[in-house]
Amino acid sequence: MKGHIKIGALVSLNDPEEALKRIKLHIKYGFETLSLTFWQTTGKVDLAEAAKRIRALTEPAGVGISSVSIFGNPLTGTGSNSDSLASWERLIDAAGLFGTDLVTGFTGRIVDRPIEESIPVFKTVFGELVKRAQAKGLRIAFENCPMEGSWQRGDWNIAINPDAWRLIFDAVPAPNLGLQWEPCHQMVQLIDPLPQLRKWTSRIFNVHGKDATIAWDIIKESGAFGSRQWVWHRTPGFGDTNWCDVITILMQGGYTGSIDIEGYHDPVHRGELELAGQVRGLKYLKECRGGEVDEAF
Repeated sequence: MKGHIKIGALVSLNDPEEALKRIKLHIKYGFETLSLTFWQTTGKVDLAEAAKRIRALTEPAGVGISSVSIFGNPLTGTGSNSDSLASWERLIDAAGLFGTDLVTGFTGRIVDRPIEESIPVFKTVFGELVKRAQAKGLRIAFENCPMEGSWQRGDWNIAINPDAWRLIFDAVPAPNLGLQWEPCHQMVQLIDPLPQLRKWTSRIFNVHGKDATIAWDIIKESGAFGSRQWVWHRTPGFGDTNWCDVITILMQGGYTGSIDIEGYHDPVHRGELELAGQVRGLKYLKECRGGEVDEAF
């Protein structure tokens, strides 16, 4: 469907050989885009070689690369995150080899301090990364995952909600800086994602296909800070969100990117059911956008 929202999936690239196996499966089952991800570091992966091998699979199948991502803490530069900033730089330099103009990840954070205290170093680090990306015609986007953090304390990420987004975009006011949004990460904060989506569509460069199920009966009985779990991350089609509404709002706002399913979180459709769950999510999201029809009547 040219010019319309495509439905894809996330694939980890930390192990390139395993990634190639998964990419072949995603192509087989009809995924239309792939978002390639790294955790904390690109490590010793030869990005040019990985891009060459991946595109040899995806391009004949008409599958696009929506983004390349690094999920770490580039603001601290310590411990297991010591290579996260350098990995941002490598992915910006290599994004074109993969055929994408979008590099995404976490903002990073000054550990266990209020979000405001991370803004000065965020401005310094991403001010430079945004310039690096602009010079190559690229965009940068932040996932809205709180990583179990709050406004006052946490690690990994400050791009968790609209109050934080305003601080971020005020600190680095660049048109190529945006969001990699998903409803799940707002729902776990008890935010209604749909009114938010209407207001922020113009800043959304990519969407992660992940939903949530909220057990309101548990919240009403035990509260959000009790001993019982009250929210679960879900594959689209199994959670509380009406993705027809999500796609409608995105399309009304002019969004023409992709929704890439983020698997390996659903508490039910996992293990032997993982692929089945993702394929069901793919079919569900395609129906929500209007189906497979690619020709005018």
